[in-house]
Amino acid sequence: QVQLVESGGGLVQPGGSLRLSCAASGFPFSRYAMSWYRQAAGKQRELVARITSGASTNYADSVKGRFTISRDNAKNTVYLQMNSLKSEDAAVYYCNAYYVPRVGFKPDDYWGQGTQVTVSS
Repeated sequence: QVQLVESGGGLVQPGGSLRLSCAASGFPFSRYAMSWYRQAAGKQRELVARITSGASTNYADSVKGRFTISRDNAKNTVYLQMNSLKSEDAAVYYCNAYYVPRVGFKPDDYWGQGTQVTVSS
């Protein structure tokens, strides 16, 4: 059974930091691209950061230089270190696992339940 369990969300003041974790199970974690998405109230879900199976990373422009995604394949866990948080970073953050077994095949696309990040003084 595939599971993605996010943790680490909470309330933080502007300028503060949080570290999100996503513990994965039920699939070969190291093969999958792992991503963090977020969805603020009344807005569409957006990609925040992605790390490939080869550890290449990319970030949304809005978080570059402030957020860092990393993975620990031994622990089947992906992290999102969030620094210098702003009010506009407040959202539900979702972990995603994605893998295309072969060109033309339906991809594996798994989601966690989300963790709330609130940025407020």
